[in-house]
Order: sequence, then structure tokens, then C-alpha cells
Amino acid sequence: MKKIKLIISICIVIACAVLCSKIISTSVDNQRIKLDYVELNHIKYGLFSINKWKEKLTTIVFDKLDNFDLTKADQKVLKRQVAAQLNGLIDKVTNKIKEKNKGSIGGAVKQTFFDIMIDIKDIKEGIPEYADSIVKELKKPRNEREIKGALKKQLHRYFEETFDEQDLSSIKSIIIKTGATDVESARLIVNEQIETNRQIIFFFTWVFLALALVLFVISGMGQRALSVSQYSLLLITLMMLLFTSVTTPMIDLEARISEMSFVLMGHPLSFLNQVLYFKSKSIIDVFWVMLIDPDFQMKSVGILMVSFSIFFPVLKLFSSALFYYNFKNARQNRVVRFLLLKTGKWSMADVFVVSMFMTYIGFNGVIASQLGNISSVEVGDYSTQDMVILATNGTTLQPGFYTFLAYVLLSMIFSGYLKRTNKSLNIDVDEESLTKSTKVSRITIQPGHIVHRPLSRETEH
Repeated sequence: MKKIKLIISICIVIACAVLCSKIISTSVDNQRIKLDYVELNHIKYGLFSINKWKEKLTTIVFDKLDNFDLTKADQKVLKRQVAAQLNGLIDKVTNKIKEKNKGSIGGAVKQTFFDIMIDIKDIKEGIPEYADSIVKELKKPRNEREIKGALKKQLHRYFEETFDEQDLSSIKSIIIKTGATDVESARLIVNEQIETNRQIIFFFTWVFLALALVLFVISGMGQRALSVSQYSLLLITLMMLLFTSVTTPMIDLEARISEMSFVLMGHPLSFLNQVLYFKSKSIIDVFWVMLIDPDFQMKSVGILMVSFSIFFPVLKLFSSALFYYNFKNARQNRVVRFLLLKTGKWSMADVFVVSMFMTYIGFNGVIASQLGNISSVEVGDYSTQDMVILATNGTTLQPGFYTFLAYVLLSMIFSGYLKRTNKSLNIDVDEESLTKSTKVSRITIQPGHIVHRPLSRETEH
């Protein structure tokens, strides 16, 4: 039976090692793909991009220009405008002639002849007819095409002069890397890759955690102390859990506008998946970011974080090895016993898990609240009842959190197993007992009988 349990345990540890490797490699790859996703959908290339607005407005304006047609009401307004312009033009011409004819006898003669031969009032009485003729001329198909062509040419010039110099090298690099033909197809490919990797990562994670739990259950059957093989396999499993948790992302913080739709000049406009903020980092990544920060407080927080999430747990595992193998009488060492048997009640690793969970809840609440404000924003006297804004909070816990949580819980169970070993070796768990002397009798075996002799006080321990 022991051999069967040992074989099963070894197979489980080997499977855990394979899963650990797969989770880490796939998570690192997915983290890189997520950054590509963020770059492709960043708001700076969409809602905040002048070039994108120019592209959309160009389509709307030219479509409006192509479908432009003067209604009867428009013709009346245009006729009044043309009449006003003609009236002003006649006045300007008349004043110009008068100014030119001033100051000379010949000019006075010309002005007198002009006043006799031309009646300005009669000319102005014909302005409505002139305006009507001009409007009818403008309505002719040939003239309409020429006018629209001239307007398009001018608009093209205006739009060409309106642009934002954006660095699109990263976008082009992603398109080439994904083998896509344009940005939209690249987005589809990246989204599909992220979803596929996510399913693989979580499947491997749940299997990994289930196998680790099964291994601890098998090893804990009965009340016997851990054998060397059981201890070694459990220690390796805990190390794999810890290594997986600190090298893979624990939490993804994401805020994006899933959809922003409205109608402009009779044309529907929409911006989809506009990423406002995204972070996906492991403990190692966060520590490195804090360490290179010039602010000393950030460096201090980074050092504390890596101490309680990596250094302290590794130190506990190392102490468990010293305790189990009693290296240089480590079972009697106060530091080793304290780290291994006493710190489980207030372990900072537990606090770290709780803080991560609270961070998730906190960011989730803050982002959801702020995005909710965006969704109900009012501009001036106009509310967004004609504008659809769907803000999405994509903050999610990642496999790194669950593997670290599993490490914390299983390390507590592991400490309990070691206490069994402690009791089987007749070593008192209470640290105060180390300061008390315990008298032990030396057993002397002689032929036929056993003699008990008390030890001297010098040999007490």
C-alpha cells in the first residue's frame, strides 16, 4: 500500500511540474498578447484621435454634399440672400463710379450723363427677378456638379491641413506579427488568442490545484509522521505553487468604454472597445517597477512586498527542511521552530492574500463607479439620452492569486503535518519548555536486568 501511495504521489508531482511550466509559459505569452490588445484598442487611437475623427467626419460631410438638394424653403432663403448681395453690389458699384468721377470737369460730365441715362431705382426693382434667375441657374444639374466639385476640392484641402502626427509603428508591428491585413483583423486575431490562452491557463490552474490538494490528502491520511519521500514531494509541490504565483499575474486592472454611439448630422457614429487603463503584472513585475522608481517610499514598499510574498515563504520552506532533517540539531533551534511552528497564526503571506483580494474589490469598486459616472455624463443642457455609452470594468483575479492562496492554505496544512513529526519525536511544541530542564534516566542494560540511573544536572537538556 505504501508503494502504491508513493507511486501515485510521484506521478502527481510530475504532473504538477508539467502544469506549472505550462501555466507560467502560457501566462507570460498571454500577458504579452494582452499588451498588444491594449495598444490596438487604446483610446488615443480612437476617441481621442484627431485622425480618426477626421476620417469619420470626411465621410459624413462628403455624403451630405453628394445628397445636397435645395428645397423650396431653401430656395426662398437663397433667393433673399442673393437679392441682398445684388443690392449691396449695385450700391458699391454706384459709389465707386461717383468716387471715380469726383475732382474733374470730365468726371462731372460723365456723372451727369450716368445719372440721366441710368436709373438705379429701376435696376434695383429688378433684383428679385435677377435673384430668381440665378437660383434657377444654380439648380441645373451641370452647375450643381460643378459647384459640388469645387466645394469638395476645398474641403479636401481643409481636411488635409487637419491632422495629428501619431506614431503608429507599434500598431504596424502588431499587424505584421499577427499576419493580419489591417487593424480590425488584427484585433480579431488578438482577441481570439487571449481567450484561447485564458481558457488553457485556468484549466491548467484548476487541475494543478486539485492535484496538489489530492497529494496533501494522500500524505495526511492517518496520524503518522511524514516519511522522507512524502515530505520531499510536499515541499516540492509547495515550491512550485509559490514559484507559479510570483511569476504569473495576480490581477488584471482594466477600464474601457465598450461602446460609445451617437448620431451626428443624421449619421450614426460609434467607437468600440476604447481602453482607458490596463495593468497586468506579477509580483516580480511590480517589485521591479517599484525598485527602479526614484521615490524612496516606493522602493521601501517594493522591498516589503517582495519580502513578505517571496522571501518570508521561502525562508519558511527552508526552515522546514532544516527541521525535518534536523540539520545541525535544527529541531532545537529557536528561530527554526518559531518560523515553522509559530508564524502560521500571523503569517504575512496570509495578509498579502487578503490585501490582494481587497485591492481587487477596491479597484473594482472605484473603476465601476467612475465608469458609471461616464455613462451618465451630461454635456451642457443636453443629456446622453441620445448617446449610448457602455463602460466596462474588466478587473479580474488571475491564476497567480489562486495559486498563492493555495500555497498559503497548504503551507498551513504542511506545518500541521510537521507537528505530527514533532510529536512523534517527543519534542515539546511549546517554546517555553525549551527553557525548562527535563530529567531523563539513563538506561543501562546488564545481563538479566535493567538499571535506571538518574542523569547528573550537567547532562540535563
